[in-house]
Amino acid sequence: MSSLRRTLAAAALSLATLVPAGYAAAADLPYKVKAPPPPKDLPFFLVIDDRVTFSYIFTAAQPGAWSLNPNGTINAKEAKQVYSFTHFDAWAYGTNFFTVSLYKSGKNDSANPCTSTGAITDPLNGFATVAASCAGASEVYGLFRSTFGFNEIFNTKAFSMGPLHNVSFEVGMDANTENRYFGAAKRDVVAGLQFAFDLPYKGYFNLAPLVYWEYANHDSYSQCGAGWTINNIPGVGCNPDGNMRFKPTWAIETNYYMDLGFLPENMQFFSVSGRLAWYGPKGSDTAPLPNNPANNVFPTKVEFNSEPIRLTFDASKAFWGPKYSHFVDVWVAYRYWQNKFGEDHNAPSVACSATIGGVNRPTGACTESSLYSGITVKF
Repeated sequence: MSSLRRTLAAAALSLATLVPAGYAAAADLPYKVKAPPPPKDLPFFLVIDDRVTFSYIFTAAQPGAWSLNPNGTINAKEAKQVYSFTHFDAWAYGTNFFTVSLYKSGKNDSANPCTSTGAITDPLNGFATVAASCAGASEVYGLFRSTFGFNEIFNTKAFSMGPLHNVSFEVGMDANTENRYFGAAKRDVVAGLQFAFDLPYKGYFNLAPLVYWEYANHDSYSQCGAGWTINNIPGVGCNPDGNMRFKPTWAIETNYYMDLGFLPENMQFFSVSGRLAWYGPKGSDTAPLPNNPANNVFPTKVEFNSEPIRLTFDASKAFWGPKYSHFVDVWVAYRYWQNKFGEDHNAPSVACSATIGGVNRPTGACTESSLYSGITVKF
């Protein structure tokens, strides 16, 4: 395989488990690519790959979403169905990756107008809570990442040494919209470098130090007059329109992939992959409001979003032969997400705790720990 093609294959694999800040899971990129034609015949796009995935998160969590069990314990867990479309393409100087997912929750993570599970806060009745039955929330999340390889741009091998395969410039953006009461509408951009390393058995490990800027979001819980703020002074204890603007911060995104090539040849249908991502503090949890716990405004913390291990079974290769490798993948994974969206899981905030019987109690809604499984089909 040529140096260029190995770079493209590594880039494709590196994005297969990326989807960092959450978000969406993408096990649906090409794991193997055909040998390229001679350089003079290379088309503009060397690889174009589209996939769809259905997956299931068994015990997801959503800041601010919880209910009381009959025994008085708090339930902040909710299963989610996820429907994803993923596009990947590679060209002479880099790669492009795009995914969009629909997350569908059950009623423990309620849609608008429920302000909490099974309840609506009535502003015309002294903000009293009245019973309601709302559908589970729906969220659409999109993400893209593009890389530009330095070896390809400068026509050199200077950025390859030892296990280091390439260095790339990386840019990207995330965006979402959802129909929960707080109506998040996140927009962020990232930029930085990606260092691609080779691993045994056609594997890779990618490390990307980035600048992360969540320049827009929305949270009705912080909006003046919504009934959730302690200090109703605009710019001090509440946001006039509920719109938030966070500070730029650092991020580190990593991901890996490796075939289980040490298995006997008649069992080489399995691979492992995963990702780990950290996002630095970005101001207060309702920025641009200043940190002030007395006003229920708390500082954000380092967010850790991970899928440390995913085991993939190449079903199409197993049943139809190597020609159909990774046309149908069945996989199981583990997710762990602490300080979700930067919310401090230890803070006595609306997002991560609840006052029950006059006592503030952590809900566990800002930490997600879940089994995660799905099927991915290439078309």
